[in-house]
Amino acid sequence: MWSFFTDLVRSAGAEHTVLLMNADDMGKARRYRLRPSRIVWAWGGTMLAAGLIVGGLIAFTPLRTQIPGYGTKTIEESARSNAEQLQSLQDSLAAQRQYVNRLRMLITGRVDSVARAGAGPQRSSPRGGDPGRPARELDREEVGLDRSVHEDPAIAPSAFATVGPDAAEGGNAVQGLSFPLPPPVTSGFPTREFDAEAGHYGVDVAVPEGEHIHAVGDGYVVWAAWTQDGGYTIAVQHAGGYLSVYKHNKRLLKRRGERVRAREPVAVSGNTGAITSGPHLHFELWRNGLAQGPASYVAEW
Repeated sequence: MWSFFTDLVRSAGAEHTVLLMNADDMGKARRYRLRPSRIVWAWGGTMLAAGLIVGGLIAFTPLRTQIPGYGTKTIEESARSNAEQLQSLQDSLAAQRQYVNRLRMLITGRVDSVARAGAGPQRSSPRGGDPGRPARELDREEVGLDRSVHEDPAIAPSAFATVGPDAAEGGNAVQGLSFPLPPPVTSGFPTREFDAEAGHYGVDVAVPEGEHIHAVGDGYVVWAAWTQDGGYTIAVQHAGGYLSVYKHNKRLLKRRGERVRAREPVAVSGNTGAITSGPHLHFELWRNGLAQGPASYVAEW
């Protein structure tokens, strides 16, 4: 048999005649003409086609995942990247929760010692009284203990993130406040001034119900909801660490996360909330977690 294949290989280009005979019946024989080179080419072509088919199945179908060790490095890198992204999202979510909690404490009127200490000396109550008595005692007797509840914030210095030109890109960047600030209402007059010692961290402005309340500058709404004491309340974060708060509204015109422009209506004045004595706006201005006297910043006040 080996000599037969050897002869075929030696004369691969020549034509050969092969006779097939049955050993039991010598009278019947089959004759075939062939060229060994054609057989080699046919066999090689068949093997090449089979290899291409198998390679295509492995390359373009999920069968490649069955190869031992295939994609191990890629899977590890993907898992590591997903783990890093998950950790980043968890850290971001924790920071957002802390921010919202502090903002909620500010809006609902829960005060801490840090905010009171950081407020510093401010003007005394405009009503006057005995100069030898503490301003807080005078204020409590004149306006009642419950008047200052909703004005008490719970916020420490640097508690709020600054929304400035560097904090956003492209069209999302907000301009800094332009001083003096435009008044949040076009009508009305202040009825109670800022008094940190008395726990009143804003200015009360008497205004008819139904008037538009305007943002004092460009920014983003970080709070827009109902509070028990302040009624419908909206807060806008501005560039430079400034935060403006508007309380006792009848209706809110913006939702949390929306961008607002200076002098754009954000609410409608009203008389909502448990602590109010008539239609008015309670306006607060904060910077880096510290209450500011709005009269020093707002024009015409």
